[in-house]
Amino acid sequence: MRIFGKVRHRPSASWRQATDRAFTLIGDGRYEDAGALLTRAADLEPWLSESWFNLALLHKFRHDWEQARAAGLRAVALLDRETGAPDWWNVGIAATALQDWPLARRAWQAYGLKVPGDPHSTAGTGEPVGMELGSAAVRLSPEGEAEVVWGRRLDPARMEVLSIPLPSSGRRWGEVVLHDGVPHGERVTAAGPSYPVFDEIELWAPSPVPTWVVLLEAATEEDRDALEQLASDAGFAAEDWSSSVRLLCRTCSESSMPSGEGNGDHLDPHDHSEPGHPGPLGHRTAGSGSLWVPERECGIAAPAGLVRGLLDGWVADSPDSREWRDLEEVC
Repeated sequence: MRIFGKVRHRPSASWRQATDRAFTLIGDGRYEDAGALLTRAADLEPWLSESWFNLALLHKFRHDWEQARAAGLRAVALLDRETGAPDWWNVGIAATALQDWPLARRAWQAYGLKVPGDPHSTAGTGEPVGMELGSAAVRLSPEGEAEVVWGRRLDPARMEVLSIPLPSSGRRWGEVVLHDGVPHGERVTAAGPSYPVFDEIELWAPSPVPTWVVLLEAATEEDRDALEQLASDAGFAAEDWSSSVRLLCRTCSESSMPSGEGNGDHLDPHDHSEPGHPGPLGHRTAGSGSLWVPERECGIAAPAGLVRGLLDGWVADSPDSREWRDLEEVC
């Protein structure tokens, strides 16, 4: 088989050495030096799709989406197989970052995914919608104080955040994040299904809705649930951080872990927080027969003009069993 006038063969020793060294440098965060080596490797073996795939990966790590798209397109032009190549997935991520919707659709279809819409109509060349990829989890700030939150997949590379992230993540409820294609870990629910955990790459669309933290006095779980329902009915969100947040080491976080959803007392042996403490260090979810702690630290995602009225309305519905104090905007 001839490509660009050359007989296709195994990459040379020089190509392999340059590539191996480049990925070592990438692991150390030395992207400039790695780029020089991968460019040299592409010069040595320009007919290898791997040369351009590796460059596309590097540009993805650097969030240089124009270069990632260009290198990715060179990689897919040299592929031996028609569908399922990860090269197409990288092209899809770069195209999504650039909002190049015709290319994103082409990439997902070439990978083997079904994208709704007639490709010959205006709707069929716009933003891919209706792919029905379901729920998943995303690891925000994977290289920093990583936090895993729940979200709704809009397409193979974007997720809308449905949890209320902690302020340390710098992310808000309702934001859309661009995420990588290979899951790092999974979360298993009490009902049985497991959900992949993807790593965030960058913020794709910000949310105008601020995050608040408030201390509640909720006599029962039903009182707590009433606030969450009230916020949801208003089109926003409230989350009891005292029971929903667990601290895990990186190894545990990137493995298959119970999600803490569902009924029953759940104490995760891999948890590295301090059980029994409300707030971000707590991790024991309240189940039947467990001791309920009335003081709860709650995150609320709602506009400034609504949040106090939401809390006051919650108290007014049952003033003997509900109170709130110390409301603070944190993100």
